[in-house]
Amino acid sequence: MSETERQVRQPSLADALIPLVALATLIAGALALFGLDALDGPIQVALLVCCGVAALVAMKNGHPFSAVQEASRGAVASVTSAIFILFAVGALIGVWNLSGTIPTLVYYGIQVLSPGWYYAAAAIICGIVALSIGSSWTTAATIGVGLVGIAGLIGVSPEITAGAVISGAYLGDKTSPLSETTVLTAQLVGVDTYEHIKRQVWTSVPAFAIAVVVFFVLGLTGPDTVSAAETTSDLDELNEIFWITPLALLPLVLLGYLSIRKVPASLALLAATLFAGVLGAFLQPDVYADFVPGAGNVVIESIKAIWSAMANGFTIDSGIPDVDRLLSRGGMDSMLLTIWLILGAVTFGAMLEEFGLIGRLVDPMIAAATSTGRLFLTVFACAFGLNVVAGDQYIALVLPTKIFRAEFARRGLAPTNLSRLAADSGTVTSPLVPWNSCGAFMGATLGVATLLYLPYAIFCYASPALSVLYGFTGFKIEKAEPTPLEEPA
Repeated sequence: MSETERQVRQPSLADALIPLVALATLIAGALALFGLDALDGPIQVALLVCCGVAALVAMKNGHPFSAVQEASRGAVASVTSAIFILFAVGALIGVWNLSGTIPTLVYYGIQVLSPGWYYAAAAIICGIVALSIGSSWTTAATIGVGLVGIAGLIGVSPEITAGAVISGAYLGDKTSPLSETTVLTAQLVGVDTYEHIKRQVWTSVPAFAIAVVVFFVLGLTGPDTVSAAETTSDLDELNEIFWITPLALLPLVLLGYLSIRKVPASLALLAATLFAGVLGAFLQPDVYADFVPGAGNVVIESIKAIWSAMANGFTIDSGIPDVDRLLSRGGMDSMLLTIWLILGAVTFGAMLEEFGLIGRLVDPMIAAATSTGRLFLTVFACAFGLNVVAGDQYIALVLPTKIFRAEFARRGLAPTNLSRLAADSGTVTSPLVPWNSCGAFMGATLGVATLLYLPYAIFCYASPALSVLYGFTGFKIEKAEPTPLEEPA
């Protein structure tokens, strides 16, 4: 029998479980054997092996290998924009270190921010920036990188700071009218974007308030910070290496302007990178000369320095370990492991979706959700589970809204309930999963492993918890006219 004549069978429950059991087993094994180093290759291998398992299950059910290839191509195509953003972020971090933008941000930040309320301030600052520009990734790649760098210099926890940065960044990603995920969620459910945002306030604001209080307590009860003398020494070293001037922050202003004007993220990041590189050639000529010695010509020297920082990142040997760790980062090549991780995760998720394996698991869950609270919990479990197994927040947004929209209508629940719940469950939990595109991005960009900042991303727990709680209590649950199920033809 030819492939085109082969009978395609619906997956059984065992078919749906086999790839997930393989995923759980291989990832647990990778973490047990390699610890946090598992993200440097072993988890990527585990995901690709799981893609093979899912492909075998699909072929066993009659799907031709050409369908497996097509699903893989679609998965890779779906993250093309994310890959370009990752490369642009790697280039930006390298050049902003070279040009003095990040050192200047750190220098001024150390003088303004007090260790006692540092975590809370980091969350609030990132929340304001993310609300203004609508992008968690851009917020983390700019302000977030600087805040984590400051944490290392003043002796507060980089892991807690990363959690605070992510909490603030995802407040904006979830509630800003400029956020593409906010607009997408509203469109998927069929509600007005601003009506969707109004409903988001009821979970987002209390969740963020809880996060800020927790960060404030952590700041007051944390370990002893670096002494003022040590901090002053680090500041003096930064001031000796770079010309610290407000002019060095102009690339940040440009990036904010381009983001507000809704210039595509990869192009905005690349423009801010090139602008910083050219500006830095005038502001930091000695740094450029030291970075690429022997070029001879100032223009050639500057071009070579910018090019090298974009490709391989910036490195410095100042003799002060904290300063060197802060500044020796970036480059497009630093994102290659992250891209490998994302490609494996989304390909696996696409196969589960394309060949009906996810639907086979979700249908019984819907049937068992006999109350509104249980239905809300089921939506959360589906969205978070998709962040884990599919590795992409867009899949975790699109599929639950498609799967549950008719069920919400049948039960007389307004679509704004689903839009809020989908955002709470799909968007904000995505950075909690190391192999999810968002978790991988945050870990690579902030320089803090996902599993290390995970306990401190308070907003990412509080927001979905409140949303599910509202489902059980009925608080802020809007009703609509029930839509009866259509009779089968």
